[in-house]
Amino acid sequence: MSNFKTLLKNLGPGLLFASMAIGTSHLVLSTKAGAQYGWIMIIPILLANIFKYPFFEFGVRYTNVTNKTLIEGYLNRGKGYLWFYAFITSITTFTILAALYTVTAGLFINLFKISNLSLSTIALGLFIFISTLLIVGKYRFLEISLKYVVSILFVALIVTTALVIYKGPVTEAVGFTPTPIFNEAGILFLIGLMGWMPTTVEASSWVSLWSIEKWKTQKQKPSLKESLQEFNVGYIMTGLLAIFFLTIGCMTLYGTNTVLSNKSVAFANQIVELFTTHIGSWAYIFIAVSAFATMFSTCMTAHDATARVSLDIIGLLFKKPKDLKNKFNFAVAVLVLAIVNFFVAAAFGANMLQLVALATFVSFVVAPIIGFMNLKNVLSNELTDEKKPKRWLQILAYLGIVFLAFFSVYYFILILF
Repeated sequence: MSNFKTLLKNLGPGLLFASMAIGTSHLVLSTKAGAQYGWIMIIPILLANIFKYPFFEFGVRYTNVTNKTLIEGYLNRGKGYLWFYAFITSITTFTILAALYTVTAGLFINLFKISNLSLSTIALGLFIFISTLLIVGKYRFLEISLKYVVSILFVALIVTTALVIYKGPVTEAVGFTPTPIFNEAGILFLIGLMGWMPTTVEASSWVSLWSIEKWKTQKQKPSLKESLQEFNVGYIMTGLLAIFFLTIGCMTLYGTNTVLSNKSVAFANQIVELFTTHIGSWAYIFIAVSAFATMFSTCMTAHDATARVSLDIIGLLFKKPKDLKNKFNFAVAVLVLAIVNFFVAAAFGANMLQLVALATFVSFVVAPIIGFMNLKNVLSNELTDEKKPKRWLQILAYLGIVFLAFFSVYYFILILF
C-alpha cells in the first residue's frame, strides 16, 4: 500500500508522457492501422514500443541521477550534439504542434456540431485557450488537470473498446480484399506508424524537463527506482491505449472498404459516426469524449514541452540557461509557438496529413541518432556504474538503434527516390 501511495505522489512526468504520446500516433495512426490492415498491425506497434523504450527510460534515468536535463547532457557530450538537437527541434516544433491543433480543431467542430466557424478560427481559439492555461497554471496545473483528463480518457476508451468487442466485428463487404502492406504505400504507412509510436524519440528530453519541474513541487526528490516506476506506468498505458485504438479500428472498419479521409473534419466525422453506427448512437458520448480528450491533452503537453525545450536549448547555446528559465520567458515562448504554429496550420488548411508526413519524415530519419545520443548520456562518467542501465537494457538500446536505422534509411530512400 505504501508503494502505491508513493507512486501516486510521484505521478507526473510519466503521466504527461502518456498524455502527450496518445495523440496523432494513437487516434489517427493506430485507428487507421486497424481499419486498413487489420490485426497484423499489432506487431509493428509492439515492436516500436519495445525498441524505443530504452531511449525514453534513459531520459528519466539521466535526469534523476545528475539533476540535469537530457539537453544539458547533449552539451556535455559536445556542442555539436546540442546544435544538431536544436536543428531537429526547430523543424519538428513548427510542424507537430500545427498538426495536433488542426486535428483537435476538426474534432471540436464535430463534437459540438459547429458549421458557422472555420477550422482556422477553431484552431485559433484552441491556441489562445491552451496558451492561457499553460501561462496561468504552469506545470502544477498541467499535471493536476491531466490526471483527470487522462483518467476520463482511459475509462472512456475502456468502455468504448469493450462495447466494440461485445458488438463483434463489422460485416465484411462483398468482394473485400485485404489492403497490401508490402507495397510502397503500405510500407510508408508502416514506417510512419512506427515513427510516431508511442511518440518521436526526440521527445525523450520532454520527460527529462518535466521531471525537473515535478521535483520543484516536492519536498524530496524521488529515488531512481521510484522515478522509473512512475515512468513505466505511463509508458505501459500508452501501449495499452494504442492497442485499444487498433482494436476499435479493426472491429468497426476493417473489411468495409472505407477509406479514411485526409481532411481533419471529415476524419473526425468518420471516426465518431462509424463507431456510433456500429455500436449505437447512445455510445456517441464515450467515443466523442475519448477522441477529443486524446487530442486536447496532447496539445497541452506538447505545447508545454516544446516551450520548455526551446528555452533550454537557447539558454545552453548562449550560456544563459538560468536567466531564461523564468515565468515571463516561458509565457513568451508559449505565445510565440502558438502564433507561428497557427500560421503554419492556416497555411496548410485542413489537410493534416501533409503536416504529419513532414514531421514524421524528420523525426523518423533522425530517431536512431537521438537514441544514440541518449545512450551516450547514460553511459558517460556522469553516472556511476550502479546507476547506469543494466546490460540487457543496453543491448535492447543497441538493437533499437539498428532497428530504427534500418527503417530510417529505407524510409529516406522511398521518400527521395
